[in-house]
Amino acid sequence: MFIIGTVTIAAIKKVLISIALDEEARKNFLTMIISIFVAIFLFISAIFYIISNPLEDIKEYFSEEELEEVRIFLGQYGYEQLVDTNSDDYIYSSEYDFSDLIFEDSVTEVVYYNQADSRWKDTLYGRSDTIGESGCGPTSLSIVVSTLTGENINPVEMSNWAYKNGYCAEGAGSYHSLIPDGAKHFGLKVEGTSSNNAEKLVEALKDGKLIVAIMGKGHFTDSGHFLVLRGITSEGKVLVADPISLKKSQKEWDLSIFLNEAKKGTAADGPFWIVSN
Repeated sequence: MFIIGTVTIAAIKKVLISIALDEEARKNFLTMIISIFVAIFLFISAIFYIISNPLEDIKEYFSEEELEEVRIFLGQYGYEQLVDTNSDDYIYSSEYDFSDLIFEDSVTEVVYYNQADSRWKDTLYGRSDTIGESGCGPTSLSIVVSTLTGENINPVEMSNWAYKNGYCAEGAGSYHSLIPDGAKHFGLKVEGTSSNNAEKLVEALKDGKLIVAIMGKGHFTDSGHFLVLRGITSEGKVLVADPISLKKSQKEWDLSIFLNEAKKGTAADGPFWIVSN
């Protein structure tokens, strides 16, 4: 093994010396290195473009067969959090003003905000989207910050803060870093964790902490959706504050749903963020 290593190193040194002495070889070698870096940069840029844009905006670049693979990829790794404005949850929520709604059925009383609330559903989040369509991130953060700090910060204020500080993923929703960075900005403690830490999630909820989750396709969304886990019952059922659905916020859920449907490919130490004072 030592002899092979020595021979290999000697061969590499010989090639490098040859390149250093030959101007044409130097140019070719430099061109090759630059080409590799450019290829890597383009590949990373393409992946980022795909995950940060809604499927509607990029589907023209793929065949029908490829499109299904892209859907699966975006379901786990994409940033899209757009709500269907024709969905029952959106239509129902958009007809109401949810002022002063507080959940009192868990250890921590939770202030509730709904992104499709009639007061701000049509308010812009970013340059072109609305809070009603893509504001689940800021709205979830509003729920957590208002509950734990006692200072009511509504989704309009939080959306403006998120946009000004670069957390709005234009045309898609919000970057995952909005949750931990936003919570810290407002003086709260945050710990990111994965679906493998079920016991940690349960203990956090029993202690009255709130957990923001980014969900993938399943019971809560067809693409991506932020919501808040706000408590746990004596039977082990999870209570939520879903920023697009009051009905789902009033139900009890199996923990396994969140463990199985939370996004697998998340940034900022997600897909769960435990938030506390």
